[in-house]
This record gives sequence, structure tokens and C-alpha cells, in this order.
Amino acid sequence: MTRQIEIGANCYCLDLAGKRIVLDSGLHPRFDGAAALPDFSRLPDGTADAIVLSHAHQDHVGSMPVLMRRQPQAPVFMTEATRLLSDVMLHNSVNVMMKKRDEGIADYPLFTHREVDVAFKRWRPIPLRTRFDVTGERLIPGEDAEVSLEFFDAGHILGSVGTLIRAQGRQIFYTGDVQFDDQTIMQGAQFPEEELDVLIIETTRGDRASPQGFTREGEELRFAQAIKTAFDRGAGVLIPLFALGKTQEILAMFYEFRRNGLLGLGPIYIGGLGTKLSEIYDKLAQLVPRQHPELQLLHDVAPFTMAGRAAEATPLKGGRLYALSSGMMTEKTLSNVYARQVISNPEHALFFVGYADPASPAGRLRMAAPGDIVQLSPEVPPQALNCEVEQFNFSAHSTRETLRAYVNKVRPKKIILVHGDAGAIEWFRSTLAGDLPNSEILLPTPGVPLEL
Repeated sequence: MTRQIEIGANCYCLDLAGKRIVLDSGLHPRFDGAAALPDFSRLPDGTADAIVLSHAHQDHVGSMPVLMRRQPQAPVFMTEATRLLSDVMLHNSVNVMMKKRDEGIADYPLFTHREVDVAFKRWRPIPLRTRFDVTGERLIPGEDAEVSLEFFDAGHILGSVGTLIRAQGRQIFYTGDVQFDDQTIMQGAQFPEEELDVLIIETTRGDRASPQGFTREGEELRFAQAIKTAFDRGAGVLIPLFALGKTQEILAMFYEFRRNGLLGLGPIYIGGLGTKLSEIYDKLAQLVPRQHPELQLLHDVAPFTMAGRAAEATPLKGGRLYALSSGMMTEKTLSNVYARQVISNPEHALFFVGYADPASPAGRLRMAAPGDIVQLSPEVPPQALNCEVEQFNFSAHSTRETLRAYVNKVRPKKIILVHGDAGAIEWFRSTLAGDLPNSEILLPTPGVPLEL
């Protein structure tokens, strides 16, 4: 039911053994209003037997209350971490939509705070490696069911899972967003390794090969050195990042940098949403698979919270890190507003640490050359790009090489390529066709059913 194959409003419906299971229900980040929703007209109201949420990023959870309004009978399954994070993310989404309604987007809000509260009460948390049926009933080892589901840690962000669905002797696995390599907080994914009948796999990084000799440890050292060099000349450093996942990973890096003597104790600023989500990371630190289970981000790193209009009123100062959302520097977000003090000043620095849509303000800045005239938002004048700009690779998505290795390990009979731009999907299609000539590789067309 996703309207586009690229990274967007993820939503997939599976009909298996007489049961209908919906995987994720996101919002497309490029669009506003109803255009950002999945195409729910493809799913008749009241016909879903179960809904599965892979993780709490907006492109996977952002339209969940709308889907639940149309499917009030269907239980919604996720991990406990995803349940807590999604509650915060969706309430924040209502706040954003209310502001956009005041700016003239009549469709907003797509749902209300009350609907989020009601949805939260209906969500059913399920532990990892626990088989359950479409009603949520836990299955004991060896117990059979027409359709069963099981969550596996996806290593992407806190609470993220891949979902194994067993039906009529067949195994279907949906990766969601996955990272097989360890990050600073998150441990790498632990997915099933037996052969599969159907694999629905993300392809986000399929359009780029890993640089020769790249290691995360080396990239972290390069990042620490770049910050230190900027501080030595009196610069302030702006790091646009996603409030969920990337903020917590970067805070953990700062903790390690300080502990290892790579950086001093200069102030770190994060946004209000990043603070709320970091509280959940801290609350669950000992209860989920992660690196540094002892680390309490808000206590041990002690970032300051910058919220609302404080960004416009707070002058940029040297020797400080401003790790502010959004990662794509969307108009009127903290990172976009604060960047107005940064980009024309050659003393300061703008460091990117993750994905940015090429059409977003962050994407345009990343492609700009020094001295280019750029515009952060329609309501502000264009500015010359004079600050230092650096890019670092701390992706929460697996490399194409590790995804390819996983596909070759489980040797699915059918491979469905999703969640990637055209170039990424084409690389996987052509490469996997050579690796697994007996497998059928499918590139789904939105709204057109596929036979599994």
C-alpha cells in the first residue's frame, strides 16, 4: 500500500493462509497532508487480522493512528521499546501537524493527541524470539498455528525488528530497516539464518559501495579529530541529525570521546524531542540488546536541551556542539533555524552524520560547493555557503555488501526489493540475479498485488 517504492510511507499487506497482516504504516517525508499517507484504499476497512510495526521512525509509524481508525479490530504488535518511542514520536507529529494547519494545510492534523493515547493502549508489546499468533497468543515450542510471527533484533534503532512469518509450511521474512554491524549503542542485527521462501528486504544503501578500508572505528576517530580541529580555531559545530536513533548514537560517541581523551568537556546541545527519546533509551538500557548497557546518556553526557524558539534567541558560540534535529534540516526545524547562524560564517562548521534526501535542505547543502548561494527556507534570504562542511558515515542501515551476504545465506525463493531509490534497487536486482539465478527477484509496483 506504499505509494512509492523509495524511502517513504512504508506499508505492506500480506494475505497468508486466510489471514491478512499489515507491515508498518508510515508517512512519506517529502509530502504533506493526505498525499503523505499510504494508499489505504487498497485495504478494505475492517479486514486486517494483525498489524506489525517494525520500528518507530516516522516513515514506518507516522500514519499508524489512521490505519488503526480504519482497522479497529486488528491488534498491533511491536516491541516494548518501539511502543514507548512511537508514543513520543506520534504526539510530536500531532504538534507539527497543528502548526502546519495554521500555515494552510487543510488536511492536518491527520490524527489527534487523543487518538494517539487510544492507540497506545491497544498496542501489544512482544519480546524478541517469541512466537505468537495473529491474536497475540504466545506459542510454546513445537506448537502449531495457521500463521505465526516472531521478532528478531534488527540493530537499526532501539526496538527495531525483522519479522519472521510462518504460514502453511513456508517462511516469509520482512527485514524492516536493518543494520548488521555494531553501532555505538546498538548491537548488530541477529536475524534467522535458515533458508527462506520469501524475503522482503530494504535496499537503502544499494546505490553506493563501502569505501575501501572503511571502518566505523576509523570514522569515529576522523569525526572526533574534525570536532577538535574546529574547536581549536574557536568554531561552533552544528550537527543536523534525527531525534530518534542518531541523537542517541552521537551522544554515546561524545561519551566515548571524552572518556578516551579525544575531546574535552565542552557543552553539548540537543533538541527537546531528542531529550524525550533519550530518556527512553536510558530507561531501557539494561533491558534491551545494546552496547554500553551501563551508559545513561542524559546523566553521563549531560547535554543541554534547546527547545522551541530558543534556537533563534541563542547565539552560536565556539567550542560547543549543537546536535539538533531534523537530520534533513526540514524547514522550521531546530537544525534549519540554527543553521542560519552557521553557513555564512567561515569560522564555524556544519557536520553531516547520516542520510539526507537529496531534495531536502540538508541534501542540497551536501551537494553545494563552497561559496554557492543556498536557501534554507523560503521565508529567509539566500546565503553564501562559507562554513566548513564535512560528511561522516554513521548510517543505521546496513551496507549493500552485508545485505547481499545475508540474502546469499538464506537463499530465498522469492526476493522482494523495497525501501530504496531506483539506483539502489537496480543494483540489488542485477547483483542478486547473478548470485542466485534460481531465485525470483520482484520489484513491486505500488498498488499492484504480487503472488507469493
